[in-house]
Amino acid sequence: MRLTVYSDYALRLLMYLAVKEDGLATIAEVAEAYGISKNHLTKVAHELGVAGYVETVRGRGGGLRLARAPTAISLGEVVRHTERDMALVPCFAPVEEECAIARCCLLRLALARAGDAFFEVLDGYALADLTRPRSALQSLLAIPAVP
Repeated sequence: MRLTVYSDYALRLLMYLAVKEDGLATIAEVAEAYGISKNHLTKVAHELGVAGYVETVRGRGGGLRLARAPTAISLGEVVRHTERDMALVPCFAPVEEECAIARCCLLRLALARAGDAFFEVLDGYALADLTRPRSALQSLLAIPAVP
């Protein structure tokens, strides 16, 4: 199982916003901290705003901040939102492809259970759980700690 860069950027953006204690963060600031594409991050931030995870403030001095408490943001929920197609094999796709062994295939069952287990683990984590080493993350991301 592999997540897309889109999901990776979404989770990183949420983590950044969760450890940023003072004010708003800009796309440029987050992109620079992680060394990632500003353009791609802009698309991710917009989608997270539409989904209600991120609040955007326009204008001079604007930026991004979390729209919900880090304890209220489930990793499983975010990944389900950012990964539109989690089909591990073609027979899981929205339109199932023909398979010669479909009537007796246990591979599909095993992979379905693995996918369920993956999300069960992610559902056990909130954004707050990922940001517990707050001061270490702030240091690594060059976010000044608020006294």
